[in-house]
Amino acid sequence: MYHSKISGLGFYVPSNVVTNDDLSKIMDTNDEWIQERTGIKERRHIVKGEDTTTSMGVKAAKIAIERAGIDKDDIDFIVFATLSPDYYFPGPGVLVQRDLGLRTVGALDVRNQCSGFVYALSVADQYIKTGMYKNILVIGSEVQSSGLDMTTRGRGVSVIFGDGAGAAILSREEDLTKGILSTHLHSEGIHAEELVLTAPGMGGRWVNDILVDNNPDDESYFPHMNGQFVFKNAVVRFAEVINEALEANDLQVSDIDMLIPHQANLRISQYIQNKFKLNDDQVYNNVQKYGNTTAASIPIALTEAWEQGKIKSGDIVVLAAFGSGFTWASAIIRW
Repeated sequence: MYHSKISGLGFYVPSNVVTNDDLSKIMDTNDEWIQERTGIKERRHIVKGEDTTTSMGVKAAKIAIERAGIDKDDIDFIVFATLSPDYYFPGPGVLVQRDLGLRTVGALDVRNQCSGFVYALSVADQYIKTGMYKNILVIGSEVQSSGLDMTTRGRGVSVIFGDGAGAAILSREEDLTKGILSTHLHSEGIHAEELVLTAPGMGGRWVNDILVDNNPDDESYFPHMNGQFVFKNAVVRFAEVINEALEANDLQVSDIDMLIPHQANLRISQYIQNKFKLNDDQVYNNVQKYGNTTAASIPIALTEAWEQGKIKSGDIVVLAAFGSGFTWASAIIRW
């Protein structure tokens, strides 16, 4: 039995900055309204033709591979988390394998939205623990700007989301006191329709239905979110899954050196920080400048925190996420 450690991290965000004031020019909103409800000041949107979900994942992956000190041919497997693949099929995992010029390694796509990166990390961790693989590339990447209703009708959702990618190399660790100590995954599908994009989908409205109807008022292919309901559930599940991770490893809240929550909403992160009585040095947030990048949010934030020297050898790092599904998850790491 082995442990797995994060040996390399990288992230990429588009250069195109979209501020709250920029959004106020195309929809009925303003900087004060957005910041008060979400804490977001700006986000990144791709320029079409320059970036895709896959290309951003590749750019983040190249940085992570270099920092891990491995050759790309040392990668044994790919796990790619996203809700915004380039194509309905195939998924972006195989496109990364192609674009990085990797050996014919396996590629797995994970569709757990905001919890996607932690789910992907957990899958990779199991493969390494059993000895099946030695180095796994884990990516979270999203292009959401292309699929949002950028009008006043969609402002409740569209102001929240941004584009970007983060990547990690998970490598075999023989010291069982280090690396990923445990992961914890949950779902509650009874609330699936509270945060959902229903079309196109084989279970309801597929592309041909949308084309036949040609209905400009059809909102089924834009994200729907019951914001208050999601918030109330998120703060409960965040707390539960963080406590679950601590208890599984006989650790206390005081042992947390760094909490990286999914960057859904600054108000959620602040609520959790206050609940656990953590100081500002124990929690990393960057939703203010990137918005909610869904599966990419944790690896982007984790990479930034590490780059800034906020995560050091021996630190206890907790990752926690909640999102569409409903799904929620945590991972606890001794760096």
